[in-house]
Amino acid sequence: MYRNYIFDLYGTLVDIHTVEDDRQVWEKLRLFYGYYGAGYTAEELREAYDGRVKSVHSRAVRNAAREGTGKASMKIPQYDHEACPEIELSGVFRALFTEKGVDPDDLTVLHAGQIFRVLTTDYLRLYDGACDMLAELRRRGKQIYLLTNAQRIFTEYELVLLGIADCFDGILISSDCGVKKPDTRFFRLLQERYGLNPAQSIMIGNDEVCDIAGAKGAGMDACYLHSNLSPEYTGAAGADYVQKEICLGKLCGLLCR
Repeated sequence: MYRNYIFDLYGTLVDIHTVEDDRQVWEKLRLFYGYYGAGYTAEELREAYDGRVKSVHSRAVRNAAREGTGKASMKIPQYDHEACPEIELSGVFRALFTEKGVDPDDLTVLHAGQIFRVLTTDYLRLYDGACDMLAELRRRGKQIYLLTNAQRIFTEYELVLLGIADCFDGILISSDCGVKKPDTRFFRLLQERYGLNPAQSIMIGNDEVCDIAGAKGAGMDACYLHSNLSPEYTGAAGADYVQKEICLGKLCGLLCR
C-alpha cells in the first residue's frame, strides 16, 4: 500500500521518561561545569539554563512570526511545547560556559549536553516489537524514515544505544533544521531531501497534532498510535489508521495489506 514509512521516535518507537526538576541533577551538572572553570551553584545553573532556553526560544518565535510561520499561524496554542520553530540546545550548553568567561571546545559542549541528558533520564527503552517491526518492513522492501522533534546531541547517540541507528533510510532531527512538527515545512523537507512521493508515504506517530495533523497538512496519510507518552486523543486530526493502544507487532498487518 505504501512505499515510504515515516516514524516519530519518542512515544512511538522509544519509551522515555526524563525529569529536570531534581536538585541532584543540577548539583552534579554544576560540578562538571566547575571542572572547566565555569563556577555555578546548583540554583544558579538551573536558573541560567532555563533563562537561556526561554530567551533563545522567544527570539526564534519572534523571527518566525516576522516570516509568517510562527505558532500563531499554526493555531495550536495548546501545544506550545511543540510549536515551531526549533532551537538547538547545544548553543545553550555552550552559553553556560561563555557566561562565566570560559571558551569551551565542541567536544566539551557535547559532553555537557550528554551528561545533562543522562542525569535527567529515568529510563530509555524500545517499545515491544519495535525492532521486529522495522525488520519486517525492510524485508518487504519498504523505505523507512525517521522524523523527530529532538536534539541531535541526545538523539544521535540514543539511536546507537538502542541499536536502531542503521534501521532508517533517512533521518531528520528538528534541531538540525530549525523547525519541528507540526510545521509542514519539516515534513516537506523530508520529502524533498529523499525524493518521497506524499501519495506513497505514511507518517506513524503518537501525537495527534504534531504527527497526524502535520502529516495531513503535507499531503500524506497518517497512522496514530496511542502510547503512554501521547497527549489526549480526540480524533480531530483525521488519522487514516488508529491504534488505540500501541502494538508495534501488529503494525505491518495494519499498514502493509
